[in-house]
Amino acid sequence: MGLPSREDALALLCEHTKNPNLIKHMLAVEACLRAYAEKYSEDAELWGITGLLHDFDYEKHPTPEEHPMFGIGILTELGYPEKLLHAIKGHAPYLGVARESSLDKALFACDELSGFIVAVTLMRPSKSLSDLKVSSVKKKMKQAGFARGVDRKDIVIGAEELGVQLDDHIAFCIEAMRGISDELKL
Repeated sequence: MGLPSREDALALLCEHTKNPNLIKHMLAVEACLRAYAEKYSEDAELWGITGLLHDFDYEKHPTPEEHPMFGIGILTELGYPEKLLHAIKGHAPYLGVARESSLDKALFACDELSGFIVAVTLMRPSKSLSDLKVSSVKKKMKQAGFARGVDRKDIVIGAEELGVQLDDHIAFCIEAMRGISDELKL
């Protein structure tokens, strides 16, 4: 079986996730991964759907004992490809799954960063991605009390594994997310 459609993936996401902020997170990661897929001449559908579904089980199964493996079980039953499954497993460092492919590395690199970008944007007077600068994101990264749930080391490691400079990675993700700013309400 081939890759299910984006519509099917979005329906699955919405079936399991009701929190609008969590849905927006997955849309943001999808946008970043689609942009990287295009940059690297990879399969934008596969990469995008991977980003869209990487946390679809998180709302109901947020513990390391369940996430993302509960979702992996569902995706396996539905016939999603192994590349997608492996990348989703690899985005959870506690599983110890090696990030080998560029998709694995891109998902890990974009996951925490996209959430952090949203947090920084929401603290700005404009609450808009349109005027967000890399320097603002980096400044907030140095503030330990800001967005405590985001592991700064994972953001740095993600960019390193992807083989891009941190500033370039931040700029790339901001730009990708600007493309869906209406959906993100940013």
